[in-house]
Amino acid sequence: MSAVMGTAGMAPALERSEGVWHAAWRRFKGDRLGVVCMVIVLAFLLLIAAAAVGLVARHWQQEVGVPNAPPTLLGPAPPEATGAIEQPKGPNVDISDIDPLAPKYKEWAERAKQYQTADTVKAETLPLGGDRLGRDVLSKAVKGTQISVFVGVLAAVVATLIGTLLGALAGFFGGKVGDFLEWLYNVFTAIPDILLIFAFAAVFGRGIGTVVVILGLVGWTGLYRQVRAEFIKHRTREYVRAAEAIGASTTSRMFRHILPNVSHVILVRMSLLVVGFIKSEVILSYLGLGVPVDQVSWGTMLADAQGELILGYWWQLAAATAFMATFLIAFSLAADAWRDALDPKLRGIE
Repeated sequence: MSAVMGTAGMAPALERSEGVWHAAWRRFKGDRLGVVCMVIVLAFLLLIAAAAVGLVARHWQQEVGVPNAPPTLLGPAPPEATGAIEQPKGPNVDISDIDPLAPKYKEWAERAKQYQTADTVKAETLPLGGDRLGRDVLSKAVKGTQISVFVGVLAAVVATLIGTLLGALAGFFGGKVGDFLEWLYNVFTAIPDILLIFAFAAVFGRGIGTVVVILGLVGWTGLYRQVRAEFIKHRTREYVRAAEAIGASTTSRMFRHILPNVSHVILVRMSLLVVGFIKSEVILSYLGLGVPVDQVSWGTMLADAQGELILGYWWQLAAATAFMATFLIAFSLAADAWRDALDPKLRGIE
């Protein structure tokens, strides 16, 4: 008896396995490139939040510099480039014989001196240059980042919710529910996405909310097919059958058991949607179907830069492109790192 107890007492204690998200975070920290890209994305998000509350880029519409002010590193433009060449003064000509109002000019000039006017001194250079109206390109790029990223992320969330919900219903239940959702899917995929976007934009008009709704309604189809296939594959797995045997509800089996195991697929697809929707917003705004004229995005900056580039003013195009490329590349690489960390096939590989 004592020997048995001694043997039992020496048995190793069962270790509690770490949670899915804790293990994913531990694996994600091992990816240095993913961590760096995540830091860049977080920095952009902080910049967007600061712009939203007015801490930065609040006065992006103000004309703080001379028209097409060059970047500070290039220095001020030469006088001949701005048309500020002093014209030679000619001799004074007496026009009192031909202009009956000439004697009044001196009196009017004296009266005008009584009213002091404050002349606004505009900067000859700006950190990233100025546009044709003298607005700061850096402020415009920051404000444009806020609008473009907000539209892309929010539209991707809408499309992800629609695609995940419909795909889960079609894959888990099948039957008539699956047939109806497949018919709906075929209706949306029968027409090219770009034509649907242009059609909805022409009907609903311009505006941030309109762009979000349009992109969300158009972009859910790809995610729907992937989620539907994953739910069809997982609904007959042993862990789902075991959950059903112990009395788990349909909702619990769908969203507490199956959904976490397909989250890596959803995350990857959502990251692709964010990138694609930001590009779509840029195209719509570039064509005049996106954000209103009183707001700025990367698309409107590119549209403004088109005319400036012909005259040799390239800095607005460079600023919009640099901000857009940096965010999209960092976001894509960070999402790929999270996908690898959440992939169930990699959970046992350390």
